[in-house]
Amino acid sequence: MVTSDLGAFAPKYQRVANDLRRRIRQGEWQPGDRLPAETALAEHYDLSVPTMRQAVAVLRAEGAVESRHGVGTFVKEERRLQRRSRDRYGRARKDSRLLTAHLEHTILSAGRGPLPAHIAAVLDDAEPGDEVVIRRRLLTDPKTGTPEEVGASYVPLGIAAETFLEEPTVVPKAMFLCVEELAGKRYAQARDHWIARLPTPEETQVLGLPTGAPVMHVIHVARAEDGSVLEVSESVWPADRIMLIDEYPVEPEAAMPEAPSEI
Repeated sequence: MVTSDLGAFAPKYQRVANDLRRRIRQGEWQPGDRLPAETALAEHYDLSVPTMRQAVAVLRAEGAVESRHGVGTFVKEERRLQRRSRDRYGRARKDSRLLTAHLEHTILSAGRGPLPAHIAAVLDDAEPGDEVVIRRRLLTDPKTGTPEEVGASYVPLGIAAETFLEEPTVVPKAMFLCVEELAGKRYAQARDHWIARLPTPEETQVLGLPTGAPVMHVIHVARAEDGSVLEVSESVWPADRIMLIDEYPVEPEAAMPEAPSEI
């Protein structure tokens, strides 16, 4: 780990945020504990209350603490949803459940619409504005009601037009199983495009994110054996609530990938 003395030149609120983070990591406050009031912390650190709020906001943006309106600021539980991309289809084929069956699904809208530019950009056989069936969803924790994911699926008209996929209802089983039945083809190849970014204003509101909190965004392209697109889906999570686990065999012999890694 690279260390330096640059912290000594950081703004006061940043130095206090660093100390609060250290105290949390050392166990002075446990997950679920409420931090002292901002006025008490400001007095302890000999800061103004507005500066103290800046320090707490840093930790909130990092996902280390969460503020509950009218109650206080609490150390967040260290719990992240685990996405094991390569295991998801096999599990769903076995039990026929939704890919994220542990979350409550709400279909926000369903019907025909134009393909967004950022989705068309990952395809070589589509253009922005092409008409597709779009299903937008919100996933929440059934125990707490906390929004965990917003996303959408984009399905070609030749597969989804005039079917139940145009209805704003939760499908009876994993989405890809429904698409396979309608298309008469099986999912054979998938590619995930992962992006770390700041959320849009709408995502900030729907996911209840604090100012400055980043999100993880994946665009998932699924194709049949003949190379045709069966579905493109995208999901957006608060970055502090998701963990990607990718386990795969390592080739024993040298092989040239189709697209070399740039990092």
